[in-house]
Amino acid sequence: MQRLRERVPGDDDDDGRHPDHEHGEGEAAKRVRSEWRKRSAVADISVVPDLLHHPSIIRRVKLLADVTPLRSSPAFRRLLTGTVLSAAGGAMASFAVTLQVYDITRSPAAVGLIGLAILVPLIVVGLLGGAVIDSVDRRALVLACTCALMVVSAAFAVQAYLRLNWVWLLYVLVIVQSAIGSVSAPARRALIPALLPPGQLAAGLALQRLALPITLTVGPALAGVVVAAPHLGFGGCYLIDTVSFTASLYGVGRLPPMRAAGTSSQPRLSAVVAGMAFIRRTPVVAGAFLADVNATFFGLPISLFPAINAQRFGGDPRTLGLFTTAIGVGGLVSAVLSRPVIRVSRQGLAMLVAVSVWGAGFAVFAVAPSLWLTLLSLAVAGAADTFTVVLRGIIVQTVTPEELRGRVTAADFVVAAGGGQLGSLEAGALGSLTTPVISALSGGILTVAGAVAIAAALPAFRRYRAPAPSTPAAPAASPAQLASADPPASAVVGDEGLPEPPALCVTG
Repeated sequence: MQRLRERVPGDDDDDGRHPDHEHGEGEAAKRVRSEWRKRSAVADISVVPDLLHHPSIIRRVKLLADVTPLRSSPAFRRLLTGTVLSAAGGAMASFAVTLQVYDITRSPAAVGLIGLAILVPLIVVGLLGGAVIDSVDRRALVLACTCALMVVSAAFAVQAYLRLNWVWLLYVLVIVQSAIGSVSAPARRALIPALLPPGQLAAGLALQRLALPITLTVGPALAGVVVAAPHLGFGGCYLIDTVSFTASLYGVGRLPPMRAAGTSSQPRLSAVVAGMAFIRRTPVVAGAFLADVNATFFGLPISLFPAINAQRFGGDPRTLGLFTTAIGVGGLVSAVLSRPVIRVSRQGLAMLVAVSVWGAGFAVFAVAPSLWLTLLSLAVAGAADTFTVVLRGIIVQTVTPEELRGRVTAADFVVAAGGGQLGSLEAGALGSLTTPVISALSGGILTVAGAVAIAAALPAFRRYRAPAPSTPAAPAASPAQLASADPPASAVVGDEGLPEPPALCVTG
């Protein structure tokens, strides 16, 4: 058989020269052509797209998350490690309290009331807590809150092992948990810009986002097994959560004191008002918050998960755990492949697209007839959620000045978690009045419609472009010193540090 002429990317044209040769070429391009010649001696591969002729594209296509912050800053590495390990326990506790309330009441509305129990202290304490974060040592504040959160988790474990089955007690513990977590979580998040130079902040936020899908993948799946196991049940999940707080000792306890520069030593109501005024007069930040509220209020029907699981799959707790795990798997995949997202220029438009995909995923979940399609739709929603949160975090942390960071970050936390809790209450109430399927389906459709409305009503947010990268300046907290030296260990316990809601906040 006559062998077809081999043609590979980078071969000479008819005139004996490839246009790229005039400008030189990299070693990567030479290696690519060498491999093509070795592997395609027979087939004619002239149909390969012309994009492969450009070695610059080959070099620039990078999908995996940028791990530079982990390599350059030991302090950030410890903080992230402690957050992931501790948040896994928090995800197990969140699963347990949701299922325990449903097992006691058999009511989606009762599960939705968990969102109300979280929402009220979240708004009242969270917004005021932002002024506290900007006026005290953030590290000390995080550590103090953690001790209190550990006590609350231990109380959850005690009531479960005593088999009290008091729904009102669960609501009270959730309220206390929410009040403390509404201060500790944004305070922990406000530490990150001080640990990294500006050029690595976006990559650091993307890596932080990895914590949530990891915990949503591992935590609920393990929680379903623990709840179903004899002699463990709900108490086992709460006990693991209590122990997991010690992981934050590694992440937070060794940081130096961190106080925001240029702020008052006393938190005042006027400081809270100043933070809200900044958000109101900054359309980009306001648009990011509004887009997130649209997604979490309409399109997060986690309070419906137990009822839908009972109707379609017999109420097996292991299957229920797979629901949240599927969201975590989708979020984990997109977080690992997040490098292109942190380099998106049209960040406002990209966030609106991600919100639309999120809503569409839950709309499919509402009507999916099989388990595989149910889990796939949840995974797609989880992937879109990661992009939404990463983009929102980049926008907020980039636009907000340091002296307002605690207040705006606290408002960001209230918007993200509070919108979810309102959505949990709305989904549960509508599911009780109609059916869980109607509630989930209408929420997904309204999320897509809301994203379109925001794009039309806020053109400044839709057209927002990320600022051009500049030479990083040294932040006030000396990240170079934090990256090169390990501060002395401290005998205190770290914070739960969930990327979004507190440990037992049911995001729905």
